[in-house]
Amino acid sequence: MTSTIDGGAPPQLDAEGAQRAYDLDRRHVFHSWSAQDLLDPMVISAASGSYVWDGNGKKYLDFSSQLVNTNIGHQHPAVVAAIAEQAAKLCTIAPSYVNDARSEAARLISERTPGELNKIFFTNGGADANEHAVRMARLHTGRQKVLSAYRSYHGGTQLAVNLTGDPRRWASDSASTGAVHFFPPYLYRTAFHSTTEEEESSRALEHLEQLIAYEGPATIAAIILESIPGTAGIYLPPPGYLQGVRELCDRYGIIFIADEVMSGFGRTGKWFAVEHFDVVPDLLTFAKGVNSGYVPMGGVAISPEIAATFGTRVYPGGLTYSGHPLAAAAAIATINAMEDEGMVEHAAELAARSSGRRSGDSPTVTRPWAKSAAPECSGPSNW
Repeated sequence: MTSTIDGGAPPQLDAEGAQRAYDLDRRHVFHSWSAQDLLDPMVISAASGSYVWDGNGKKYLDFSSQLVNTNIGHQHPAVVAAIAEQAAKLCTIAPSYVNDARSEAARLISERTPGELNKIFFTNGGADANEHAVRMARLHTGRQKVLSAYRSYHGGTQLAVNLTGDPRRWASDSASTGAVHFFPPYLYRTAFHSTTEEEESSRALEHLEQLIAYEGPATIAAIILESIPGTAGIYLPPPGYLQGVRELCDRYGIIFIADEVMSGFGRTGKWFAVEHFDVVPDLLTFAKGVNSGYVPMGGVAISPEIAATFGTRVYPGGLTYSGHPLAAAAAIATINAMEDEGMVEHAAELAARSSGRRSGDSPTVTRPWAKSAAPECSGPSNW
């Protein structure tokens, strides 16, 4: 096991096969987020632990964990074995039937979510998890608007990309999805003329409450926030901010959705990043690290109050591959491996060691405050 996790021996080189894969890719594959004719993608022929090998046999350290999802590394033997075992037993079954892998995966996830988020709706990834969380919030409240932050990312599907607060939204933004954006605290380039973390937190909350008032509290179904934003730069909310958002949601009957697609499953030294801030959301979305991306899976963890809305009322949504047995088996093996090998605790120890904190303390970073009072917002280059 050690040699596999550490990278092991390099794979046997198949230069001809790698070239054929590249040629077929350029001829037939349409890539995401790309100008197709300008691409020259790397061929990945093998992966193990923290490493990948290209088509020429060159070894690379996978610093990004692909799309921040291979939380336990590539080809973990326990997860590979669990997928193979499940494939031999039951490859697929419709989601209306019970299957033991999905039941166990739901148990393991619900035991690790904060509060009483004990009902799990499985999706195929993070974007559709956020889509379904918003649908649940709208049906539960009878409201339509959803507030989300600038400098956020929530997925590439129609609603999720409109919730997204960066320029990737622009090409798809028809102002018809009910998404309304606000300024979150941003400690590197404050929009609120702040000079301390406390000022930034309180002023950002004041801005959010004003927006709620102007938009009309009775029209707002949910506020969705990444517990720790990811693609915008992995910046931490200042002390008190997420608690303040929770209080605003409670005051105005708004559902608080924590997007943990990127930050969940050990990334921050806790199972979910929102735990650092002593906040329990009404809905929590996840994907990526739940099974390290070995088989596509996402989901929504649901509070008892929202789950009760659909006790005798049909929830109008579902997916053919919801709780797919192979994905569920990979999730079970991933969560157990993270538990057995102390991966979450190790992440906390690494963070503490790098910042001089004690393991278990809330994450902190040094923040270079801008001396100018006004933010520099001239376009996408500043995101």
